[in-house]
Amino acid sequence: MSGIPVQGDKRVFMTGNEVLAYATIAARAEIMYGYPITPQNEIMHYWTRMAPKYGKGFLQTEDELSAGFATAGGVLAGKKAFTATAGPGNVLMQEPMSMCEMMRLPVVVFVMQRGGPSTATVIYSQQEVNLTTYGGNGEGLRVVYSPSTHQELYAYAIKAFNTAWRYRYPTFLLADGYQAKLREPVTLYDPVERGVELIPAEKYVGRPGVPGEDREPGHYRNTYNTEEELYALLQERVAEYERVAPEIAEHEALGVDGADLLVIAHGVVGRAAKQAVEQLRGEGMKVGLFRPITLRPMPVAALRNAVAKAKKIMVVESAQGQLGRLVRESIYGLTTEMFTLYKPGMGVTPEEVVARSRELIG
Repeated sequence: MSGIPVQGDKRVFMTGNEVLAYATIAARAEIMYGYPITPQNEIMHYWTRMAPKYGKGFLQTEDELSAGFATAGGVLAGKKAFTATAGPGNVLMQEPMSMCEMMRLPVVVFVMQRGGPSTATVIYSQQEVNLTTYGGNGEGLRVVYSPSTHQELYAYAIKAFNTAWRYRYPTFLLADGYQAKLREPVTLYDPVERGVELIPAEKYVGRPGVPGEDREPGHYRNTYNTEEELYALLQERVAEYERVAPEIAEHEALGVDGADLLVIAHGVVGRAAKQAVEQLRGEGMKVGLFRPITLRPMPVAALRNAVAKAKKIMVVESAQGQLGRLVRESIYGLTTEMFTLYKPGMGVTPEEVVARSRELIG
């Protein structure tokens, strides 16, 4: 059987992990390499159930380090390859992902965050932001999406493959244990039927023709002999990343003009923050929301513009300031007073955001 499991719009009630498995099929992904770790396991389970039906592949490797390198190998062979991991597995992924940054390999990685440090809990957190945005041995030349709802999980999983293959950067979808296990309604669809052009995969190695005669030879390296050689290449890499970053960066904003308080949050916490902001605005309070959808690259220009219009800002996250660091770096030089609501490894409720907002607004 070939094709995809959805034609037309299909309303379903699914967990986030199941949504991601369906999204990868819809994106025409071809193979998954992975190793079990909670809370992403069901991505593998659902994928392996569907893979034989739709002509897809799967390989369980001996660990996450191997899964990362195997995914890179799949991409080099011209496959739309992806993997999924969490926590300690994300740590191990950083070595192959650093290689993928240097070699411009469009791998796709789903990260369902769990509490840290180390093995910690298998439940939930937003404590893998630092690791996923800048965790590799390099300059963080990667893309990181942080969806908020299951509908966004579906849409940005599909988009991740397009972004990866269009710009040739490792592309991460950063979610969490709550999103992985939560069930909610979502509309599945075939992106092609909606007019979305899916970027095709291309071989890096094994291409037809004689290198140097029929085509340009491919030089895929991740190690360099001299400081000067590496420096020259990185200048090109960084300049190219900075050029395309504004095209990639995304955000959601609500009521940012003239806000007495601007709430900044991402992912599932951004969902709670939005509910709180809508409640407060319904009461006549001047509260706004800024939700970065890309954490790397950050939507710096839009964030600075929103913060400059606010009297105060409050960063809300299920970590001890990992989003806060990205925000501080982005708004450096602005004088808007910054407050926080940090709950590392814990869920954040709309009621908590409402209460803290009222404190700050007075």
